[in-house]
Amino acid sequence: MNKENNEKEVKTITDIYGENVFSLKTMRNFLSENAYKSLRDTIKNGKPLDSSIADEVADAMKTWSVSKGATHFTHWFQPLTGATAEKHDSFIDPDGEGGVILKFSGKELIQGEPDASSFPSGGLRATFEARGYTAWDPTSPAFIKKGEMGSTLCIPTAFYSYNGESLDKKTPLLRSINALNRQVCRLAGLFGIDTKDRRAYATLGAEQEYFLIDKSMYDNRLDLIQTGRTLFGRIPAKHQQMEDHYFGSIKTRVMTFMDDLDRELWKLGIPSKTRHNEVCPAQYEVAPVFEELNLAVDHDLLKMEILKQVAERHGFVCLLHEKPYAGVNGSGKHNNWALAGPDGKNWLTPGDNPHENAKFLTIIVALMKAIDTHAGVLRAAVATAGNDHRLGANEAPPAILSIFLGEQLTDIIEQLEKGTPKSSKQGGTLEVGVTSLPPLARDVTDRNRTSPFAFTGNKFEFRAVGSNQNCAGANIILNTIVADSLDGICTELEKAVESGRDFNESLQVILQSLVKKHKRILFNGDNYTEEWHKEAEKRGLPNLKTTPVALKEITKDNIIGMFEKHKVLSKSELHSRYEIYKEQYERTITIEAGVALDMARTLIVPVALDYQRELADTLRGIKEIKCASGNTEELLKGICALTEKTLEKSKTLEKAIAGNSISDMISVMSELREAVDALEALIPAQIWPLPSYTEMMFMM
Repeated sequence: MNKENNEKEVKTITDIYGENVFSLKTMRNFLSENAYKSLRDTIKNGKPLDSSIADEVADAMKTWSVSKGATHFTHWFQPLTGATAEKHDSFIDPDGEGGVILKFSGKELIQGEPDASSFPSGGLRATFEARGYTAWDPTSPAFIKKGEMGSTLCIPTAFYSYNGESLDKKTPLLRSINALNRQVCRLAGLFGIDTKDRRAYATLGAEQEYFLIDKSMYDNRLDLIQTGRTLFGRIPAKHQQMEDHYFGSIKTRVMTFMDDLDRELWKLGIPSKTRHNEVCPAQYEVAPVFEELNLAVDHDLLKMEILKQVAERHGFVCLLHEKPYAGVNGSGKHNNWALAGPDGKNWLTPGDNPHENAKFLTIIVALMKAIDTHAGVLRAAVATAGNDHRLGANEAPPAILSIFLGEQLTDIIEQLEKGTPKSSKQGGTLEVGVTSLPPLARDVTDRNRTSPFAFTGNKFEFRAVGSNQNCAGANIILNTIVADSLDGICTELEKAVESGRDFNESLQVILQSLVKKHKRILFNGDNYTEEWHKEAEKRGLPNLKTTPVALKEITKDNIIGMFEKHKVLSKSELHSRYEIYKEQYERTITIEAGVALDMARTLIVPVALDYQRELADTLRGIKEIKCASGNTEELLKGICALTEKTLEKSKTLEKAIAGNSISDMISVMSELREAVDALEALIPAQIWPLPSYTEMMFMM
């Protein structure tokens, strides 16, 4: 009986997986053989899109989506707001006889024209210049968004200005993927690998952490509604210290939500694989199977949207802010990055022969060079107001970028630096050209949860990405700096080979030189310790602690030169992003300050004054009957002092907001919070105007 039930469940999952996606599998039923093969070649092999098949593909999409209940289509894109955007148009077209026909042309599929004037451009264009374009990205499949009364066909697109400048995150991501492909294929050619009609690409598995809160409690927290995080809140006596929530039994209500979530993700072809409780109470994680980078980024954005929608169905609100609760773990998005070469293999997987291990070590050393040379701009990729609260805390790496390789791989790198690596700590030897190298097991390292950039067996986990961020930003940087690093290695190798020197000998000399130069970026210890911070400073590693400091890296001349060289972002596009991200940071802080001020004055102070009055009346009554009143008097004085401090800091915060002083707002908000949280500890829970941390994290 159990076997039959299991088979039925597997069949059910198989049936629903991808049912709302116009995938290659679905296309076979709607396209001619020629159109299918042409589009498949574009999607799988990166061939240019044949515009002559656009009308047929568009009609097929329309026919399929209408059969799924779609009435409208939209170009789904990623403006620089940090969210996704969509403008819906219906399929209807008047037939001239009082009725309508359903039409969707190739022109409508390939290009749209949303109003670009209200999206941030960072000075790329004047606000009165409205023209912007969306361009179909055929490598990410169209999908259906279901509504209660109908559905919408969503077509992933790039978004750019009238002058051809990128106004989104997808365009530079696709450019960075092309840059990485060029350099990896160039290296593959030097290794004697056939690259004709083949391509290299990065893969991504983005683990998403999130919190759930009961909607009734969320609705009573103005700070959560307007900023995504609690601006006030006293940490409870019990929170995550017992470490009993992590991987613990999932509560029934949450499990029901997770079951629903997985099914919604599977319907859109999002390969949700893992779900579990995270460290903090009310915190959870969902993780997918690895996919090609561009598709994985689109799927991650959809996943964030679906998390919120499904949570609402179950009476929850999903919190994706990096630090919704102070004093406990926040949420990240672990960016697991790997590299597939034109030979179809993961080049971050240790091999079982000299050829494979030479490729593997070349990529490892290239990453060392990339991260060490461009640590600043990679830090800038994860710089947001929300992430500033998280980086360096107990669940996140510090702002200092370093690489964890693990004991065995570090030992090999150290031997490579000396020029003659012959053994590993696990024993055995392996010939790589003129060099002896040890056998490399599939899992050559433990994990280091404190490292920003950790090797985990066949991939690198970049742990600094914030839970609310679009993964595109970090991967644009990562792809580009790795491409630049490989460009330098390939140039040296090509010169060596052209001059008649042996390839293997030349590769060893180049890698040895790079290890000596960039080994300072390696660190296998605890990144949280004060000793490491001092050591990192001694090594000259940058420690860009805040967003304003980190963002300046984007506009440095060497960074601009690198991005322009690899045709990923122009100087004007980089400067626009600096202006946009800086403004977003400042606006976020200003909004938080305004909300904190409103809450302090209209919620906290009135309750504190009412309780003062009640205590004063009580104290007078106690004194009349000649009872001891010392403790009551002390309590009253404490509340009076904290109320006065709350009023004082509110006034100071108001001045900081009026003066537009971001640094003052940050410091005064912290002082105001200290006073309010102290009041929460003294005022009875039944009259405190906000749901407490205990209620929000435990009562689900």
